[in-house]
Amino acid sequence: MPLPEHPPTTHHPIPITEPTPAPLIPVQPGPLPDVQTIQLPDGRLITGYALTPVQPELAPVPVVRPVPSWAKTTALLAPTVGGGIAAAGYGLSAAAPGLIAAAHALWAAAALLVLVPLGAVAILRAVCGRPREEHTETTQIVQVTATGLFGRANGTINNR
Repeated sequence: MPLPEHPPTTHHPIPITEPTPAPLIPVQPGPLPDVQTIQLPDGRLITGYALTPVQPELAPVPVVRPVPSWAKTTALLAPTVGGGIAAAGYGLSAAAPGLIAAAHALWAAAALLVLVPLGAVAILRAVCGRPREEHTETTQIVQVTATGLFGRANGTINNR
């Protein structure tokens, strides 16, 4: 019995695949034609597609509004305020050494106002001295009693 004939077999190292179809992307339909209803001379109404496109309504032209007065005032004052701040900074930097000297002078004046009276008292004590008392008397409290929150205190005092 003879063998059936087969086509020759060819080996491919990379398998042959059929090309994949491109993915289907939905397509948006175009604009629909305009539909109009018209009345014929005999009175019948007919609705159909318009042969000439209907003109779309035009968007209103935007109205230019004037700039508010507060915005103009702010825009005009901004450079002035900035210039004033810059001038103040420059003036403070120029006056810094004098301000530091004035601060030191104020501290020195405050110290002088405090120390002069204290020094005068010390000098007067050293010059005049304290009078010395010859007698020494002591007071001895023997007993003090009080009754109640606002009670009057009673006691015995001995002077020696």
